[in-house]
Amino acid sequence: MSRVLVLNCGSSSVKYRLYDDEDVRDKGTVERVGEPGGGAADHETAVREILARLDLTGLEAVGHRVVHGGRTFTEPMLIDDAVLAAIEDLVPLAPLHNPANLAGIRVARESLPDVPQVAVFDTAFHHTLPEAAATYAIDRDIAERYGVRRYGFHGTSHAYVSRRTAELLGRPYEEVNVITLHLGNGASACAIQGGRSVATSMGMSPLEGLVMGTRSGDVDPTVIFHLRREGGMTVDDIDDLLNHRSGLLGLTGANDMREVLARRDAGDAAAALAFDVYRRRITGYVGAYYALLGRVDAVTFTAGVGEHAAPVRAAALAGLDRLGITVDPARNDASGDRVISPDGAEVTVCVISTDEEREIAREARAVVAATHH
Repeated sequence: MSRVLVLNCGSSSVKYRLYDDEDVRDKGTVERVGEPGGGAADHETAVREILARLDLTGLEAVGHRVVHGGRTFTEPMLIDDAVLAAIEDLVPLAPLHNPANLAGIRVARESLPDVPQVAVFDTAFHHTLPEAAATYAIDRDIAERYGVRRYGFHGTSHAYVSRRTAELLGRPYEEVNVITLHLGNGASACAIQGGRSVATSMGMSPLEGLVMGTRSGDVDPTVIFHLRREGGMTVDDIDDLLNHRSGLLGLTGANDMREVLARRDAGDAAAALAFDVYRRRITGYVGAYYALLGRVDAVTFTAGVGEHAAPVRAAALAGLDRLGITVDPARNDASGDRVISPDGAEVTVCVISTDEEREIAREARAVVAATHH
């Protein structure tokens, strides 16, 4: 029996899953970490409580989600002191997430000193991006000195979902071109050519690209200078605005798509506008990635909004019939992993539940197996 524990420390939560082979033996989430009345005072406490509660006999590995691997990490890594230090060096690129990831790793290494710990990086799947896709058109020396480039995120989800899409189509992964749409509180699009990420909407940080729960996605950089000069806002104020007070929340006061849809249906103009802004951005990326890939076999929706909001899926792909992309209303309204395009459609449209933890477990097992040979 191959037992793997997966720890996914978010900026304010800790998700855990304990796997026996493919079976989930135990799972849970500690929410609102570090918040008043939350589940735990800090990430260290949350992870200690989780480890104390679980039966970890025969544990083969602990897989940790790490958000930012920079250019240093292009694949999952067995964690030693050097890897830990390198993840620490990347904190400036992911100040919200990497410190939480590090806290989980430290506690797990200390509590389970004999169990291999594996870091699985959100950015690693995107290391196949062509240089032309990863490069911003700014001064080369400055970009090089400060690590300014597109890294991309949600890699574990895009990898899992694109592989599942190929299975659903009954075709070899390396032959399939897929556009994956990970639409949760964070949201990103990815163009995947034969299992390789060739374009993705998030950039140097998870702020670029699609409209999200609280993040703006694409904005003209001048907005930042303008708010600094005219609004007297500090860099930290603007960072907070674009990351925590924008997106659906900024447009409607609600960051949950369910609430936005309910308000839109009740005739709320702000919610109707927010929905259109959100949908247009997705449509634009699908069209752009179609052009980049040249041939698209499938478009796949995943994550909270992608899996559960039928109106978002229908609206995001409306009007793309000329590209062979259509959605069958009855299939769209059903549930579970499924195809939602009509029979015989040129491009298959899928809905697939993402499972980042299962993907992390799979990658952690592979790393440990490779080190034992």
